[in-house]
Amino acid sequence: MLPKYSAHPDRYDSLRDFAREERKHMTLAENVLWQRIRKKRLGHKFVRQYVIGDYVVDFACIDDGLIIEVDGGYHFAGDQPVEDAIRQRYIEQNGFHVMRFTNEEVLFDVENVLTQIEQFFK
Repeated sequence: MLPKYSAHPDRYDSLRDFAREERKHMTLAENVLWQRIRKKRLGHKFVRQYVIGDYVVDFACIDDGLIIEVDGGYHFAGDQPVEDAIRQRYIEQNGFHVMRFTNEEVLFDVENVLTQIEQFFK
């Protein structure tokens, strides 16, 4: 896996600042999921808005190599699916497993989302 400060030094500070701002402005779905996985509620430590390379991921369980992304509607429009695939491939090539959930899955079936996450740890 990549080291903690894996972005190019010229970009890390701006990515870190962006991640800090994103933590202050989570979407409703991100907030719902965060409330269920924070403070080791699933038995594993998660952090939010974590910098990996030149990307910021929604949630990361660094010790176990799990990344969770919560995708809003824009992830399915225009070039975004292609960009997401490139991003995911990069993250996976660096030792992480990526799980993606839609806003709707988190908002309307969070128990199923949590079950899928728990299955990863088994």
